[in-house]
Amino acid sequence: CLPANQERFANGKLATVQFHPSAQVVMTAGHDRSVSLFQVKNLHLYSNPKIQSIYLESFPIYKARFSFDGEQVIATGTHHKMFFVYDMMSGNITPIQKVRGVDERFLRDFELSPDGSFMLVTGTSGYLHLLSMKTKELISTMKVNGRSTASAFTSDSSKIYSYSKEGEVFIWDVRSRKCLHKFEDEGSLEGKCIAVSKNNQYVACGSSSGVVNLYSTDVCLKENYPKPVKAIMNLVTSATCVTFNPTTEILAVASCESDEAVKLV
Repeated sequence: CLPANQERFANGKLATVQFHPSAQVVMTAGHDRSVSLFQVKNLHLYSNPKIQSIYLESFPIYKARFSFDGEQVIATGTHHKMFFVYDMMSGNITPIQKVRGVDERFLRDFELSPDGSFMLVTGTSGYLHLLSMKTKELISTMKVNGRSTASAFTSDSSKIYSYSKEGEVFIWDVRSRKCLHKFEDEGSLEGKCIAVSKNNQYVACGSSSGVVNLYSTDVCLKENYPKPVKAIMNLVTSATCVTFNPTTEILAVASCESDEAVKLV
């Protein structure tokens, strides 16, 4: 296939590439301060026409995500407290200047719940801030031991798995905001990325050594030192991205620290 963003290559590093949840659209966003949307034609003969680009002045983008209904794009910056909400229907770009109760120097990494209710912002010193997607206001703050490096919602949005820099995984109940359980990721020197499969069968934890451990969720909820179903050793640099395909048949593991370090398991 042709490059997805053939009609407008980014001038800087791309931080995000994401498909729209329901339309034939792909979004790119990154350090050149812009979010671009392209129609996906998926035929080899046609390029993918650019629908539009939004430019956010002096705001290099750290991460951008479609909301669950695909009507909004949330974008955080590399060194900003604020974030932007772009409304796809009206074309309005709303800056969220400060979330009351969230006292962080930067807001960078975040996750959106699959049911469209919540936005989870990763803070410093182990704080996790749960915001309402509707109002973008703080609902509650949770805290892990050490520093939180990655989080993932379960597909029914009832639980959050948070991975700490120290290699521990904390499982939270979203409704009560209580920690249900925590377990140690086997052999992890430093936690980097985490994913939960859509059918809720597996959890994948990627660490700085490049090892990705695959666990069965049943075991993770009961044991403090669970044994991985499989340890995936194919990456030689830090695992920075793990993600399951929608049918839970394929796991992608990747490292942004070396070229072409993407493996499909």
